[in-house]
Amino acid sequence: MASTIGHVTKHFYSNSWIDRAAPLRLDADWLRQRVGDPTSMFLPVWRDRSLIAAGDEPAAGLLHGADIPPQVALHESVFLGLAEGGPATFAVLLPDAPDPHSSWLKGGATFGDLRQFGPVMTPQAAGLLAYARAVGHWHSTHRFCGACAAATESLNGGWLRRCSSVDCGRQHFPRTDPAIIVRVVHGERILLGRQAAWPKCRYSVLAGFVEPGESLEDAVRREVLEETGIVCGEVGYVSSQPWPFPASLMLGFSAVAESDTITRGDEELEDARWFSRQQIVDAVAAGELRLSPEISISRTLIDAWIDR
Repeated sequence: MASTIGHVTKHFYSNSWIDRAAPLRLDADWLRQRVGDPTSMFLPVWRDRSLIAAGDEPAAGLLHGADIPPQVALHESVFLGLAEGGPATFAVLLPDAPDPHSSWLKGGATFGDLRQFGPVMTPQAAGLLAYARAVGHWHSTHRFCGACAAATESLNGGWLRRCSSVDCGRQHFPRTDPAIIVRVVHGERILLGRQAAWPKCRYSVLAGFVEPGESLEDAVRREVLEETGIVCGEVGYVSSQPWPFPASLMLGFSAVAESDTITRGDEELEDARWFSRQQIVDAVAAGELRLSPEISISRTLIDAWIDR
């Protein structure tokens, strides 16, 4: 479910339609006014779960400021930006309580896992929830300073956490974990692998996290070699996709294999094999092969190769 405009690929869970308005993060007075503005919009996040609005089709639980009690909005809000039409939009990070919504949340909305509900939402709604979930996860895992263990405080509209210790005062900024995902080809075949934990018959292109001191291209070659024993030569960047489960940025590549003998070198993959285009088409039609979900960059890389 990626759309292409010219040479630009816009993937599911991207949210380029919202203006992040980064300079406003430094305007504490403006932010305070917007948090108290009944026209502002809020996306509650609880335990990495997103608020899902009640209705026939799942939708983002986007609430007006008038629907949020002041004590809830002030608990911890992260300025996401200016939505289409201009209203300030915030993620509200709810405390880790057993039942965060019993006293004020109305209308049948519930907190759900974006992995389940995101794929059946509009790309705009899913992208906004993914954005809120990602920043919420970062806050939940950085309550304390990694250098001295003192509590941290949220500043700059939620885009900075500063250590409260006067002897430390270290600043912490939101982090994203870069991961490569690569379409490896050899002649007219593509390399696909599967993990044991995946649904039956599910295969995908290979992926892995980038290690410190490593270029993206080196990460591609290392991951493919470690998992399959395949040596890659030419490596080229394709496109990227935010993947907030919990905080990854998937960096898509295409690589040309210089060998085709598969030797699984670690326990990450249960199986790996080469497929021709026709083998994929026939196996999918027969129910013998399941590819990654359509919203994933993995599927985009595979489909683009098949179509080409």
